[in-house]
Amino acid sequence: MTELCFLRCVSNLNFRALTREEEACLDSCAGKLVHSNHRLMGAYVQLMPSIVQRRISDYEAAAARVAPGSSPEEVPGAAPAALPTAVGTGAHPNQQVAASAESTPDPVS
Repeated sequence: MTELCFLRCVSNLNFRALTREEEACLDSCAGKLVHSNHRLMGAYVQLMPSIVQRRISDYEAAAARVAPGSSPEEVPGAAPAALPTAVGTGAHPNQQVAASAESTPDPVS
């Protein structure tokens, strides 16, 4: 971004300070690039949950194909033995722990 805006906006290197036109150009150039970066990150944030869910499904399918008695490391692309249950559920792991603690009955002495 720095190089692109510098090459586009700074035309005279004879002075230490930027001219008003150069400053305005740099502000506009940097603003456009920051705005486009924000839009790109917004799209990424919207798509990420579906990508994560697809990967989880792929890992689960690969783990299901693993023969009993063999470890997932032996099968390329297979999932680790246990995936956290909080992945993709939308709930924070601490909330799930608290919910599971509430749902288990207290032992009677």
